[in-house]
Amino acid sequence: MTQIDTKSRILNAAEQLFAKEGYHFTSLRTITTTADANLAAVNYHFGSKEGLLKAVIERRLKPLNQRRADRIEKILSTAATEQRRPRTTDLLRAFIEPTLAFRNEGPGAVEFIALIGRAMNEPDETVRNCFIQQVMPLFILLYEGLKKARPELAEEILLTRLHFVLGAMSHVMCAGARPQISIPGIPQPLTDTPQAEEMIRFACAGLEAPC
Repeated sequence: MTQIDTKSRILNAAEQLFAKEGYHFTSLRTITTTADANLAAVNYHFGSKEGLLKAVIERRLKPLNQRRADRIEKILSTAATEQRRPRTTDLLRAFIEPTLAFRNEGPGAVEFIALIGRAMNEPDETVRNCFIQQVMPLFILLYEGLKKARPELAEEILLTRLHFVLGAMSHVMCAGARPQISIPGIPQPLTDTPQAEEMIRFACAGLEAPC
């Protein structure tokens, strides 16, 4: 096996085990056994268990963050050129569409979403802090764009509403196509593209509500 193969196997095993067992309950030995690798390979490629965690998160988030940032920056650039405010709907679409589409990005996506969902609800902050560190530049970019779109909103109100949007989106990401509440005789919630459209409408209505 090549070094690239070994590194990928370790990343895949760590992602699956962190999602299933939790970061602190997963030992490096369990990861290396699952990956058919050795501890020396972990130290060589990642330096430590926390370094491995950062690599797991960065592998998924870096390309996703880049797609979202590129779309947001294009919207802001166009609005500046046309000397107008950026549109709230455009900014939310640039953020929400790639995020929800990530669920269908193939092997590992579901495990990664489970890992982040678990991290947001566990008392230990290691995974959560690593995740927040990766997404903070994008969050600031989105927030600054929304400030330009809704300058009349007090910053604390805008930030609160944005947190509501992120919370709703996190729920949709973690719940997937299976609702947590099922009512007999009521159709199931929308999925995929129709679901993304409804999320955008919902988020836009919240952010554009009067003060």
